Amino acid sequence: MSLRTIMIFPEFENMDIIDRIRDKYDPLARLVRPHITLVFPFENEMSNEAIKEILIKRLYDVKPFEIVLNGISLQVDKYGNFLLLDVQKGEEDICYIHEVLCKNEFKQFDSDIRYKPHITIGKFQTEKELNNAYNELKNLDESFTTIVNKISVEVIGKNEESIIVIEKML
Repeated sequence: MSLRTIMIFPEFENMDIIDRIRDKYDPLARLVRPHITLVFPFENEMSNEAIKEILIKRLYDVKPFEIVLNGISLQVDKYGNFLLLDVQKGEEDICYIHEVLCKNEFKQFDSDIRYKPHITIGKFQTEKELNNAYNELKNLDESFTTIVNKISVEVIGKNEESIIVIEKML
C-alpha cells in the first residue's frame, strides 16, 4: 500500500517567489511542488482507478476556477509549526472539493483540524524559528493568481518524493 494525497498544483507566473521562500523554509521544497492539499495523506486498499472514478463522480459539477493567494499566516498545531500562503479568492471552490471528498469516500482520513486552504511555504522545528520567518515575510505583498483546471493524486515515494498518478481535468 502506498501513501497518497489529493491536491491542487497551481502554476503561477511568479512561482519563482514561492520557490525561493520554500527553498529556504520548507524541508519538502525539493520533493513536492507548491500545492494546496485537498485530502491529507492517506493509505488504503483503493486502486488508483477507483480513486479516479470517485473524482469523476464527486467532481462532475466542478468547473475550472480562479484562485488568488496573498498574505502570510502562521499555524501551530499537533503536526508542527507552519508558515502559510493564504488563499484570498477561490476558497469556496477549494473547500467544496475538500468537503465533497472528505465527507464521503475519504471521511476516515479527514483531519480534526479546521480545513483552511493554503500553500505551505515553511515548516519549522520551533515556534521561535516560525516567528522569525514570519517577521521576515509578513510584509510580502505579492499576489499569485491562476486558474485551477485539474485535481491531482500523488503517491508519496519512499524518499518522500511526489509521484503524480492521477490528473482529473475539471
